[in-house]
Amino acid sequence: MKINKLLILAALPMIGLTANAQDKGPQKNDFTVAATVSYNNTVMQNAAVGTLPSYNGFQAQSTNWNDKSLQVGIEGGWFFLDEWKLVLGGGMSITKHPGYSGVPGSADSDESFEWGDIPSYGAVADQNFVQFNVYTGVDRYFKTKVDGLYLYAGARVGYAYGRNVSFTDDEYNMGKSVGEAFNVRGALTGGVEYYITDGLFVGAQVDPFAYTYNRSLIKPQEGLSNLDANSHNYSILAAPTIKIGFKF
Repeated sequence: MKINKLLILAALPMIGLTANAQDKGPQKNDFTVAATVSYNNTVMQNAAVGTLPSYNGFQAQSTNWNDKSLQVGIEGGWFFLDEWKLVLGGGMSITKHPGYSGVPGSADSDESFEWGDIPSYGAVADQNFVQFNVYTGVDRYFKTKVDGLYLYAGARVGYAYGRNVSFTDDEYNMGKSVGEAFNVRGALTGGVEYYITDGLFVGAQVDPFAYTYNRSLIKPQEGLSNLDANSHNYSILAAPTIKIGFKF
């Protein structure tokens, strides 16, 4: 009897270690934060030149595979159940290009320019660019036989916006020129995450199917109406993404 008790006492630490090892990974009420790098659509409509006599051939922003680019973002998650995770993510970019007034040359016009005259410098447009995207979704996690390795499948909805405002300080331009575009997106998603430790994980995901609606517009001068266009895109195996994050 004493030998049996000693064996049980000796086995208790091993049982505890095994239980802890099996718990590596997400549980109910865990939170995650991850940095992401994805190959996805960007949304931006450049402002048009405000001095053209007509604006023909304007098209909505393309959202096909060939017009994607690398994007860096951040993603947060909350496991409201052991196997279910609420996801919220996005990214933002703001760029400013200062403008400068033109400098006249010594010639009255380009036609009268002669050797030795001082050339004129045209005005440099003042430009502002703003881009952002946000998305949310829900994932269902599936535990594998490999400790710390999880598969998941879920759905996403998102919104992306881009705006360019341009102003050239010269006698020809009539105020600001504006370009705007936005995407509304829905997708099915799937991926894999591996917990290196209980608090550190890496992952990869792809959207088996995604739909994107885009609307783009330009307003070449103040006081003019918008010229707009839209597009619809259906993608398979879209937005491949890698991520590294922390669980707490």
